[in-house]
Amino acid sequence: MQLAKKLTISLFLIALAYQSRAQGVGVVLSGGGAAGFAHIGVLKALEENNIPINYITGTSSGALVGAMYACGYSPLEIENYVLSNKFQLMSKGEIEQRYEFLLREDNENASGINFSFSLDSIFSKSLPTNFIRPELLDFEMLRLFALAGASKSYNFDSLFVPFRCVASDIVAKQGVVFSTGQLNEAVRASMTFPFYVNPIRINGVLYFDGGLYNNFPSDVMYNNFPVDFIIGSNVSYNAGPPREDDLISQLTNMLVTHTSFKIPCESGIIIEPKSDISTFDFDDVDEAIRAGYESTISMMDSIKKMVDYRISLDDLNQKRNLFKSNIKPFVISEVNTSNKYGLDESYVRKSILKNNKGQLITGGRFKRRYFRTYATPQIKYLYPTLQAKSDSTFALNLKVTESKPFRIDFGGIVSTRAINTGFIQLNYMRLDKIASTIQVGGYFGKFYNSGRANIDLHFPSYYPISANIYGVINRWDYFKSFTTFFDDEKPSFLVQNEAYIGGGIKLPIFNNSKFSLDYRHFETQDRYYQSSEFTNKDTTDRTILFGDCLILTLEHNSLNRKQWASSGTLAQFKAIYSGAVEHSTAGSTSLEDYDYRNGHHWFNIRGEIQSFPLSTKYFSFGLHGLASITNLSLLKNYTATLLNMNAFQPLPDLQTYFFTEYRSPQYIGGGVNIIFSLRKNIDIRLDGYWYQPFISIKKNDDGTFGYSKPFKGESQVASLTAIYHSPLGPIRASLNYFPKQKSPLAFQFTYGFIIFHERAFR
Repeated sequence: MQLAKKLTISLFLIALAYQSRAQGVGVVLSGGGAAGFAHIGVLKALEENNIPINYITGTSSGALVGAMYACGYSPLEIENYVLSNKFQLMSKGEIEQRYEFLLREDNENASGINFSFSLDSIFSKSLPTNFIRPELLDFEMLRLFALAGASKSYNFDSLFVPFRCVASDIVAKQGVVFSTGQLNEAVRASMTFPFYVNPIRINGVLYFDGGLYNNFPSDVMYNNFPVDFIIGSNVSYNAGPPREDDLISQLTNMLVTHTSFKIPCESGIIIEPKSDISTFDFDDVDEAIRAGYESTISMMDSIKKMVDYRISLDDLNQKRNLFKSNIKPFVISEVNTSNKYGLDESYVRKSILKNNKGQLITGGRFKRRYFRTYATPQIKYLYPTLQAKSDSTFALNLKVTESKPFRIDFGGIVSTRAINTGFIQLNYMRLDKIASTIQVGGYFGKFYNSGRANIDLHFPSYYPISANIYGVINRWDYFKSFTTFFDDEKPSFLVQNEAYIGGGIKLPIFNNSKFSLDYRHFETQDRYYQSSEFTNKDTTDRTILFGDCLILTLEHNSLNRKQWASSGTLAQFKAIYSGAVEHSTAGSTSLEDYDYRNGHHWFNIRGEIQSFPLSTKYFSFGLHGLASITNLSLLKNYTATLLNMNAFQPLPDLQTYFFTEYRSPQYIGGGVNIIFSLRKNIDIRLDGYWYQPFISIKKNDDGTFGYSKPFKGESQVASLTAIYHSPLGPIRASLNYFPKQKSPLAFQFTYGFIIFHERAFR
């Protein structure tokens, strides 16, 4: 009796095993961009109804979803991931703000366009090959897939579910099936949509999106696995014939081979989720997931009739957890680099791992150092893979692509006011044991002219450090009347000239924060009239300051834009100690004739904070505060003194006016930023501020001047602005309110950034 019972159990297990093998179910996932995330809903519906998934193949977005499933991620985990803010950033070519590295960013300027090139190929090799930055995409491919692939000996059959994906070799003009190797490379290659994200090279072959030659790899499923029933999920289609007036349709037909969206055997079924999501519409992937789920549920009765084997969710999750438990932890003990030209890449290695002798780095710390290194302007591209070592740690292998050595930045301001200014800068960059940049450029226009030369040096270390030396010449030319571009300008009533040389060091505090210390030797020359009535024949008063200053700056900056931000935080503290000799001489409009000299020593302390406690897709609310204190003694006259006081300039346009009512030795001011985002990159802003000086400089009726009574001279400023944040810079129409002017409302239409080189000390 006992023998019969054992025999019955054995036969049952054999039958069950045979049934399991005989019911080998394969799932094929097509490409389709954002619409391809309908596959998540398909997998979700299959699991909920206990349908087994024994094999999986995918192309492009289908490869991403399929690989995540093959690595043990549940449909719910995959859904949560593609709905996360991190995935949205990845799809747009951005990275998480906390991993932006402020220390490596260039000084802000008015550039909106840049062009990189090499002297041996100024045009042909300088055009961009990608629309989005791939930093976060490549890191996420490493995080999601590299550990599982390396832990399973780089064999895709050893994953939680055996897996295949397809990429395109455009030289051989054929699809290539990946079954072994670096899993993150295979999936990344399959997802490389031409011109949207840059291609990668694997074993010497440059790969693009698998959908170019095989957008529905059902044949791969049939030829690679002992599959008995195929469930296809297809959201793609073949493009129509080319049209004479449609360049995209012509390029598509030249690049893409028509795919057969059929099952290559009789035992199969195709699910075709329907949605209105376009290829790059990643904001609405939840709609695609819902469409995939509903389409699968509507066909579930047919699927169950053809697949009679079931697996419970409990058993599936137990198997999934067992697979995950055998994946090695992320610990890097070695960093290796390579590049196409065999150049010295020790900067990259030392920036991530101080040395390769016994030092270990884990996931969180590695991510910080990885993005810090990537932020170096001399590095165009890093591609990471992992190699398993015998001690259960990993070697990180980085393919390094250096930036083109030369870059030209263009920009400036075009306005209906007479502040039109061009900007151009030439950058030379080199990566060796250190990363260095030489910059020469400037601004040119009637209102503002400037030249700047700068050398930046970035040193690799556990605690990064940068140093720079620079020289700057500035000139501001304020007009008596400059309300529109077409005004007949009178002579300048105020001209400020500056020249300074200096150098400094910069250290990171956190990724978004830095400390800098600068020394500068400067000479400033201000020429001005002390009367509102002057002609071309009159001569100006002149004040020269010749001296030195030491500047300490603490800055945190996570704002989403360099101007007209709508999210993030800026906090800046600046302390300046200056010593200078004043030399002031009288002009023809002065009430007295003088030749005055005096020495000054003073502190200048400034603080600014801007934050957006509420920032959503359609509405943002920000708070902005500024404060300044200086003990600079009075200069020879009222105008000279005001020119060397800090100005309250919370709005960019205020930098282009000389308003005496917003200048004082000590002040505090603040306001609100109310922003309505009508569409992506289109904002309507209302910015309003209150300005309160602690003490002001007052000019008396008899021409003398001095300090006012405390807390006198308060004022306001406001602006109503419509902005389109174009890829080349902001285009806006602004109505500014300056209540103490004869004409308090000032309208202007402007393209570009109002950003100038730093002043010497003011």
